[in-house]
Amino acid sequence: MTIQPRAYAHVRLTVTDIDRSRAFYDAVLGLPVAFEIPLDADEQTREELSFLFGGVIYQLGESLFGLRPVASDRFDENRVGLDHVSFAVGSRTDLEAAARRLEELDVPHEGIKDIGVGYILEFRDPDGIALELFAPGN
Repeated sequence: MTIQPRAYAHVRLTVTDIDRSRAFYDAVLGLPVAFEIPLDADEQTREELSFLFGGVIYQLGESLFGLRPVASDRFDENRVGLDHVSFAVGSRTDLEAAARRLEELDVPHEGIKDIGVGYILEFRDPDGIALELFAPGN
């Protein structure tokens, strides 16, 4: 029998500067925080949340999306590993609003592209990690 997962449980990206990356993802995606170490956390709480490695985990629907600070190099989708992360949105109208938001934040993007089965809006985070918003076609 094969393993048959039904969805992703979580994705966590390793970043070079947690404060910079967190500010970016907060401004662009605005996801609620699921886990972070409180500033006033005692040692036991810090131990229990050590899996965060000083980062943050956001709630993304039924999944989790996290940032972990430790990287010392730059992202390259042409190396073995992550190619890009794609986030689903409801419609092309949502992509148009997202493009306007990226422009307000001075985040370069590739414009909305029709890929046949839907539409994508591509951009990068502060570490150059390739991100995409996807909306289904009509």
